[in-house]
Amino acid sequence: MKLRRWIVVGTVALATAGTLNSLPATAGNTVRPGDQSLRTLGMRHDLYIGTAIDQAALNDPADPQYRQLAATQFSSVTAENVMKWESLEPTRGTYNWAPADELIAFAKQNNQRVRGHVLVWQNQLPGWLTAGVADGSIDTDELRGILRNHITTVVKHFKGKIWQWDVVNEAVSDPWDTPPSLHYKGFWAQHLGSGYVADAFRWARAADPTALLFYNDYNIEAFGSGDPANDKTQFVYDMVKRLRATGVPIDGVGSQGHLGTQYGNYDTLQVSDALRRFGDLGLATAFTEVDVRSQMTPGVQAGDSNEINPRLQASAANYSVLLQACLANRRCLSFTVWGFTDRHSWIPGWFDNPPEGLATLYDENYQPKRAYNTVKADLIYAGAPYVLPRIPQKPRR
Repeated sequence: MKLRRWIVVGTVALATAGTLNSLPATAGNTVRPGDQSLRTLGMRHDLYIGTAIDQAALNDPADPQYRQLAATQFSSVTAENVMKWESLEPTRGTYNWAPADELIAFAKQNNQRVRGHVLVWQNQLPGWLTAGVADGSIDTDELRGILRNHITTVVKHFKGKIWQWDVVNEAVSDPWDTPPSLHYKGFWAQHLGSGYVADAFRWARAADPTALLFYNDYNIEAFGSGDPANDKTQFVYDMVKRLRATGVPIDGVGSQGHLGTQYGNYDTLQVSDALRRFGDLGLATAFTEVDVRSQMTPGVQAGDSNEINPRLQASAANYSVLLQACLANRRCLSFTVWGFTDRHSWIPGWFDNPPEGLATLYDENYQPKRAYNTVKADLIYAGAPYVLPRIPQKPRR
């Protein structure tokens, strides 16, 4: 509780300072840039500023501020969970569309675009599917048919309502996995081979010719050694280059952007180089799940400003690195944070040894943090000649 009180005081001061120090109002215009929303400032650059949506929080009458900020601060939304397979089809052949349809309706009401997340992922699969494969009642041919049917059914249901689909998510291993050389990982590669990636994009395109189709992954913010054996970004680059060369209708690459202040991370020029190289393949890019977590040391939890301040500043700096790189690349279409308030962040529930948190733009009391004001400042002060209008993308046939 002590930590929360300290952050509220600090962030209120930051928010006030950000407003007072924003660009002066122009003649006849009393609206200061610092008073404008992230979505309004992002549209100066045709850049969509988005957030993942916790559907339970959105529908919680006791928490109206969540819905208000989600509606006013962001120009696109992503379903945090309600479009994942286990949520959509908990029982084979019976789909529960209602929560996802509610999100679509919310987005339409607030003039927001929707990122669909996710069609193919090895996690959060329904129990009937994984159990059937494990006990042999679903063989390889049937599994492939089930995947095709799922993609087709889901994409057709939302046809015309989804701007970008994360078609395949996290298909590539990490250097610390076994074996350490990078490879296609997880349930789908194990049972269908790497060819499922291309199949998924073809099936998604057949179901909706208007949506932009993305490959999405983490730890691909910048290139490393250039050796596909241990450079995940290079592996993904080579993969999508092959997909494009063979006519697979992939439109973009999403870099998740889950960062931590305890790591070295990359600078803006390194991230810009990665976006440029993907863009040179003719692909759109996007940051799709940005958050910057910190270790919740005993000092942080006790409210020690000597430990809290450096983490808040480092978090803001990492948000800025990703956003500046995106602003500088005309093919980077959207910048999505994975939740906007520490009150509903997934981080504490996932990273608990050691505990981590402080990952989002707003604290638990919906007060903007330094990261929020840094993102806002980047949007305000960015412009020509280094930031130019987005290059429109058409779905690839």
